[in-house]
Amino acid sequence: MAETKDSTAAHIVEIPVEQENHTQNLMISVIQHHPLRQISESSGHLLLLKLWQRDEHLFGLRIGRRETKMESLKQQIFQLCCFFFLFHALSLTLLYTSSDPIVCKKWWVPAVVIGATSGVFVIVVQLKLWMYWKARGQLQKEKTENRALTRCVQELRMKGSCFNLSKEPQIGNRMKSSSVEIKWGPLTWFSRNFITISLLGFSAIIFVTSKFILCGF
Repeated sequence: MAETKDSTAAHIVEIPVEQENHTQNLMISVIQHHPLRQISESSGHLLLLKLWQRDEHLFGLRIGRRETKMESLKQQIFQLCCFFFLFHALSLTLLYTSSDPIVCKKWWVPAVVIGATSGVFVIVVQLKLWMYWKARGQLQKEKTENRALTRCVQELRMKGSCFNLSKEPQIGNRMKSSSVEIKWGPLTWFSRNFITISLLGFSAIIFVTSKFILCGF
């Protein structure tokens, strides 16, 4: 029996109570000083965090709708261009099969009809392009505002109750990079209206060509 008691006592491990209490106190202190805990205990910081999170969600919804609208406009512009060239292909085919000396005297009639129809196509395409570039500008603005808001939310979560409640997202001011981008106005305008310019040029060529198709070279 004595040997059994000695062997049992040999397996007893003493755990330092002071070290365990110190670890628990340290964990409690870390939790109490955690920024999110501080925010939850401060009504002002908690309300600000909820408001900014709601704004982030709304920005995400608006950005998604804007991107969907831009994709739809691109598809519409592509379809209009396809219909434009299909119309001219059919028109040229009809002009070629209708070439006659009598019709040649009034060559300007089909030319005007083709030109007017082309003008309608060009106006609609230009309207869609204007809507597309407007939506793109609004999308870039909303993305900039969303990034500024996200930075403020991250800063609030990191600082906790030390965050200044009077601080607002710097929406209007864009961060200046070391490399300054030079925007050339005419080149930007040309790139945005390249499709319209191409359609106008093609329509002018068809208008002139219609006389030679009806009357011969």
